[in-house]
Amino acid sequence: MSDADSARIDTLEIRLTEQDRVLEDLNRTITAQWRLIDRLGRQIAALQERMEEAGSRTAGGPPEPPPPHY
Repeated sequence: MSDADSARIDTLEIRLTEQDRVLEDLNRTITAQWRLIDRLGRQIAALQERMEEAGSRTAGGPPEPPPPHY
């Protein structure tokens, strides 16, 4: 193998190593973001449920009087 071929293979190996590192970093980032999105989705669902429960409790009772400044 010539020196040019050897240098070319070395360059390709370096690029492949860098791309592997970038892919691992991106995978970690995406995994962290997915966990955050999942957690936020569960929080939104819990808040929606609480709002619906609060709405159903007040819907059956007498209307709330206006605040004193009215």
